[in-house]
Amino acid sequence: MQESDTLTTLRITDAIARMFVERGDSCLREFTLRTGRRVDIIAIGGGGGGEITIVEVKSSRQDFLSDRKWHEYLEWADKFYFAVADYFPRDILPGEAQCGIIITDGFDCLEVQAAPVSRLAAQRRNHLIRRLAHVAMRRLEFTGTGTEPVPEEADEAPE
Repeated sequence: MQESDTLTTLRITDAIARMFVERGDSCLREFTLRTGRRVDIIAIGGGGGGEITIVEVKSSRQDFLSDRKWHEYLEWADKFYFAVADYFPRDILPGEAQCGIIITDGFDCLEVQAAPVSRLAAQRRNHLIRRLAHVAMRRLEFTGTGTEPVPEEADEAPE
């Protein structure tokens, strides 16, 4: 495989976001949790349960091996996935007890390992949904206006 054939983080993220939207879910990229950690994608299911999914995108073996923070995301989602290119060495990713795996060629996506479900506590779910709404509305306000988005620190919703 040539360097030009590798999928970038952006291309993987685009494909995964498109997958969520096509199945009726909503998602945000680069969302900062209360802990200060920033997730690549967070999604809310379109069904009545409002299932919250976090996806961590990994574009290379080194990208995964150098990541020490992904464990911290598990307590902030009902489901947690790694999203990788279809040629990524999946044997280095955690097992099905910890995460799901979605692969992509940059266009189509396939869930090759289902994510375990661990329902969030009601208080945490409520906090996340309020923060997601706040951040999404702020981002939407600045879309297409020719102004730069507000600083990340301003994404914090009041408690």
